[in-house]
Amino acid sequence: MQILSGKSKSKLAIAKKNIGWILPLAGLTSMGLHILLLHNLTGLAWDVTMTEGAVNSVLIILGIWLIVLFIKNYPTQVGAIVYGTIIATALSVLITYTAEKGLAWWYAKQVDYQAWLEQSQVSKYIIAWLIFVWVATCTVIKKRGDSLEDKFVKYTDAANLLRDAELFKLRQQLQPHFLYNSLNSISALVMIQPDKAQEMIGKLSDFLRSSVKREAEERLPVNEELVFIEAYLAIEAVRFGDRLDVDFAVAEIDRATIPPFLLQPLLENAIKFGLYGKTGNVNIRVSIKLEKEMLSISISNPYDPETNPPKGTGFGIQGIRRRLELLYARTDLLEVKQEDNIFTTTLKIPQ
Repeated sequence: MQILSGKSKSKLAIAKKNIGWILPLAGLTSMGLHILLLHNLTGLAWDVTMTEGAVNSVLIILGIWLIVLFIKNYPTQVGAIVYGTIIATALSVLITYTAEKGLAWWYAKQVDYQAWLEQSQVSKYIIAWLIFVWVATCTVIKKRGDSLEDKFVKYTDAANLLRDAELFKLRQQLQPHFLYNSLNSISALVMIQPDKAQEMIGKLSDFLRSSVKREAEERLPVNEELVFIEAYLAIEAVRFGDRLDVDFAVAEIDRATIPPFLLQPLLENAIKFGLYGKTGNVNIRVSIKLEKEMLSISISNPYDPETNPPKGTGFGIQGIRRRLELLYARTDLLEVKQEDNIFTTTLKIPQ
C-alpha cells in the first residue's frame, strides 16, 4: 500500500476542514437547479416547483445520510457492495413513493401537477437509485480503504517495534565482547601492574558512562564518534601497550553522521585479527572520507590466514551487517576482503 504524499494529505485535510459548508452548498445548488429545470420544463407555478424541489432534496439528503450510517455500522466487509446496493434500492423506492404520495396529497386539487407526478415517478426513482448506489459504493470503498490503512499502520508499528528490539539486542550483544576482554585484562594486571589496572578501570568507567549516554541517539556526527573511538583505543592501549598502532586518515567529514556503536566493533575485530598470533607491533589503518553523500570508512589490518582466530571472533562483522540491513534496508554497505595478508573492512553510511 502506498502512503499518501504530502500534497494528497494537504488536499484531504482541506476537504475535511471545508466539508461543513461544501455539502450544504452542494445541496442548495442541486435544489436550485431542480426548481429551475422543473419550472422551465413544465411551466408549473414557482410555489409548486419550490415545494417539490425542497421535498425531494431533503429526502435525497436523508437517504444519503441513512446509507452512510447503515454501511458504516455494517459489521463486516464481506458482501458490503451487495448490502449497499440493496439498501440503496430500498431507500430509492421508499423515498420516491413517500415524495409522490406526500406531494399528491398536498396539491390534490392541481390536476396538471398530479399528471406530472405520475409521469415523472420512474425517472425520479432512477435518479435517486443512481445517486444512492454511487454514494453506497463510495462509502464501501472508503470504509475498506480506512480498514486497510489501519492494518497498514498497525503492521508498520509492529515492524518498527520488532526492528528497534532487534537493533537494541544487537547493540547489547556487541558491547559485552569488549567488556569481557577488558575485565580479563584488568584481572591479569591487578597482580603484576596494579597501577595500570587502576588506570584501565578509570578509562573503562568513563567509556561505559559515555556509552550509556549515546544509547538513545540514532545518529551522531562522525567527529563525536571519533572522540568515543579514541576513548576505546586508550583502553586497548593499556591492554596491548606499544604493540598497537592505529593510524587515522580523515578527510572533510564535518557534515557526516553515523549511527552509534558501528565503528567500535569493527576496530575491535581488526585488533583481534591483527594482534592474534603476533608478537611485534601491529599497524591498523583507518580511512574516513565523504564521497557523494556516502560516508566511507575503511579499516585495514594484517591478517595471517593460517592462524586460527580467537573463539567468537567474527560476531562483530555479522552484527554490523545485520544492523545496516535493518537501518537502511540494504545488504551492500559492508564489504570484507583479504588481499596480500591484509584484511580490509569497508563500511558505507548513506548521508
